[in-house]
Amino acid sequence: MKQFPKDFLWGVATASYQIEGAAQEGGRSPSIWDDFARTPGKVFEGHTGDVACDHYHRYPEDVHLMKELGVQAYRFSISWSRLFPEKGVFNQAGLEFYKRLIRELKARGIQPAATIYHWDLPSWAQAEGGWANRDTVLHFVDYATTLFRELGRDVGVWITHNEPWCAAFLGYGEGVHAPGHQDWREALISSHHLLLSHGLAVQAYRDMGLTGEIGITLNFTPTDAASDAPADVIAASRWDGYANRWFLDPLFKGHYPVDMIEWFGEQFGPLACIQPGDLETIAVPIDFLGVNFYSRNISKAGADNALLGISFDEARGPVTDMGWEVHPESLYRLLKRLEQEYTGRLPLYITENGAAYPDQITGDAVHDPERVRYLHEHLEACQQFVAEGGNLKGYYVWSFLDNFEWAFGYSKRFGIVYVDYETQRRIPKDSALWFARTIADNGVQPTRATSDAPSS
Repeated sequence: MKQFPKDFLWGVATASYQIEGAAQEGGRSPSIWDDFARTPGKVFEGHTGDVACDHYHRYPEDVHLMKELGVQAYRFSISWSRLFPEKGVFNQAGLEFYKRLIRELKARGIQPAATIYHWDLPSWAQAEGGWANRDTVLHFVDYATTLFRELGRDVGVWITHNEPWCAAFLGYGEGVHAPGHQDWREALISSHHLLLSHGLAVQAYRDMGLTGEIGITLNFTPTDAASDAPADVIAASRWDGYANRWFLDPLFKGHYPVDMIEWFGEQFGPLACIQPGDLETIAVPIDFLGVNFYSRNISKAGADNALLGISFDEARGPVTDMGWEVHPESLYRLLKRLEQEYTGRLPLYITENGAAYPDQITGDAVHDPERVRYLHEHLEACQQFVAEGGNLKGYYVWSFLDNFEWAFGYSKRFGIVYVDYETQRRIPKDSALWFARTIADNGVQPTRATSDAPSS
């Protein structure tokens, strides 16, 4: 068995609105996801995060279970509207929940890793224009600075934003995420403001003299051309510019990709939101890059995607319950590309990787061999990258718990721990038991070991 480096970090990840519940407790005010979930037709069967996994009340049980599984780090996000339920109004009770959670983690020897923003913008900020309003950048920096001051000595790993691509493009462009707008110019402006707020938060963290690490998490969708035809190659490049380079280039090269500036400019005009000094701020050095990876796509010439003028081929292999192709080779290629084109020796962390499958309880167990296989194969891709000298420092599985899966509500299960939403009972799936053994071994067995579900 090939092992990871001795200091490799094994973690699990969640997000505040997806698991906390207690939506009206402790002084919390609504976020855009509370509003979106209550808009008819936006979320599967009208599901909301009002209760979710009740992590707000059950965090001691959840942290205890993490400890039993051998988890070394817990990546969670903080609910902005718990801390600032109104503009300029700080809520100490909201902060106290996270202090209790962090104390519980540290008492169990689990490293807290805090994501400052995982999509749940306070409704009061959206009422002023949300991320399309540059003032939201300043509100975010005030919020982040408060977190650094109050929690910075106890939290050594900070992630400014989770997947700004989703927050901007799915929320303000496609309208399938909160706040549900369909305005691509607004989406592009929001993407810039999200990145700018990241850079300013990193600067604030540095100015406070804290000794931890701070970075950002991006979601990546590698793309392959459906064929060698020039039109298909162009389609793949354009998708890459939209899904990957639009965020990577300003962070690591100090500019937006020229081809995409031209493409978007032809449709929406110049981005006047980019002010002098913004790109230098966005490109401020970070301590690590968080990598979220689930699947690839296959692009071709066409018009199914009106924004980009491209279409997509069907998956060429097995798919998850989300319809996403299982393609671990793309994770390996992604890590190599990041290292060669953008990050060099900057530490990388897999901050999300996992799969949804239609899990069922059998007796007192949940057998999920497909998820075990998915995780195993993707960890083998990580191991190959590390064996070749890649600076991958850790892996957080998505997700620790089954949870509110955004517009899909509770219809999709990503967790390695099954949640019975009626009783809130937690049942570690076979994948959780497999992950526990992987952590203990600090490595993965040969691929043939995934053909059989782990015994409980």
